[in-house]
Amino acid sequence: MHPHNIYRMKLTFIGFQSDTGKDNNKNGYCVSLFFLNFVPKFTYTIFMGGFFGVISKTQCVADLFYGTDYNSHLGTRRGGLATYSKEHGFIRSIHNLESTYFRTKFEDELGQFKGNAGVGIISDTDAQPLLMNSHLGRFAIVTVAKINNAEDLAAKLLEQGMHFSEFSSGKINPTELIALLINQGQTFVEGIEHMYKEIKGSCSLLLLTEDGIIAARDSWGRTPVVVGKKEGAYAVTGESTAFPNLDYETVYYLGPGEIVRLQAEGMECLRRPHKRMQVCSFLWVYYGFPTSCYEGKNVEEFRFACGKKMGERDRAEVDCACGIPDSGIGMALGYAAGKGVPYQRAISKYTPTWPRSFTPSNQEMRSLVAKMKLIANRDMLKDKRVLFCDDSIVRGTQLRDNTKILFDYGAKEVHMRIACPPLIYGCPFINFTSSKSDMELITRRLIKEFEGDENKNLEKYAQTGSPEYQRMVDTIAERLNLSSLKFNTLEDLIEAIGLPKCQVCTHCFDGSSRFTLEEDNTDE
Repeated sequence: MHPHNIYRMKLTFIGFQSDTGKDNNKNGYCVSLFFLNFVPKFTYTIFMGGFFGVISKTQCVADLFYGTDYNSHLGTRRGGLATYSKEHGFIRSIHNLESTYFRTKFEDELGQFKGNAGVGIISDTDAQPLLMNSHLGRFAIVTVAKINNAEDLAAKLLEQGMHFSEFSSGKINPTELIALLINQGQTFVEGIEHMYKEIKGSCSLLLLTEDGIIAARDSWGRTPVVVGKKEGAYAVTGESTAFPNLDYETVYYLGPGEIVRLQAEGMECLRRPHKRMQVCSFLWVYYGFPTSCYEGKNVEEFRFACGKKMGERDRAEVDCACGIPDSGIGMALGYAAGKGVPYQRAISKYTPTWPRSFTPSNQEMRSLVAKMKLIANRDMLKDKRVLFCDDSIVRGTQLRDNTKILFDYGAKEVHMRIACPPLIYGCPFINFTSSKSDMELITRRLIKEFEGDENKNLEKYAQTGSPEYQRMVDTIAERLNLSSLKFNTLEDLIEAIGLPKCQVCTHCFDGSSRFTLEEDNTDE
């Protein structure tokens, strides 16, 4: 496929347009000749991504381009745009972003997009948007999702005579799977509700239709969807940080399972939200850009509050507080304020060529990025008792390597404070790492070492202050060669977010959301 192909959908049958062909004839169509009629052995791991949609009384292409680009901190692999107008139909482009940036790939072809409505996506796995044509009409779809039961669903759809034509990274495209589930409904709303009930995991999505943009938030509200407005236009995204520079004001946060239709004149609720919510706490800890708000709660304010609380309570004698860029900076500023010590940038990120903070999917590349993007300042470390703040500890390998560098550069002591509790459970709902096993967590490896079974006494290790917890934390500090190590408590994390505990998913810390794996979110 040529990297600059622009796709136009003019289909007259049930199906969709594939990445493997193109059609520049208004009256023609093109589809892939490859159909997948078997279920391969695969594991769906959809890393975090971000979408943006806009509908306007005038041309929307510029807003769509920049709004989608403001999701670049959420993914590194693929980006896509799709627009619609009655005159030009659907126009789509998808690019690989692994060796470059979203703006670089798309800016030269923006003149080829036409329309007053569009959707865009930054995805870490599957090619999106997909263009579909079914009894529901023609539409483009983008998703941020994780499907744990994808194999079973694919087998069921194949038994019903459906075909999979998209093939992404050697696997069925999960966005196509979601689209086929939606197509089983008699309406878009019925189809989305059907999809919610069928998948195990999470899914938020945008549908660009001939009648507007349909936005749907995950049934449990794990990933956010927020609506912005300016004169003559509406926009929708998961990251409110995309709004200010495009002159949009945040006007509405979709609730769990809520479905709305956006048109240039206004917004219509198609399905009311559920009362119960499990929004991901890691949005504030790690995913979120500092200026973004989720459920009205700002990311940077959360990080500052976490650090300030830890600083007020901490008895460690240190000379300065420092943040591991990027998500550790807000916490370090708060810690410095709470502790009464100066904030200093003893580590900086080389932003000219390493601006994106989200981790690549390849482990070797992750290690290279981690090593190359952060530069320690020797003059600010020598003979200092330095305290660093960071968002989390997953494997611990990068932190161990960074600690060695800090001591090699002359630091007298290196203390670490973490914005969240220890990660004890892998996340079955969304992915903040490329981990395929709980044993990639340093906590679980230690639990297996201590107990002989990585699943034994997890509740005790998750309980702050318990003997098991303290042994685990002390051992992590020893293995990483830290002078001291402390994690935030679950109670302080919830207080800093500012939402009731029952509305926040803290599963990776305490396993508390496992009930949602089998239970549908209903108001009954």
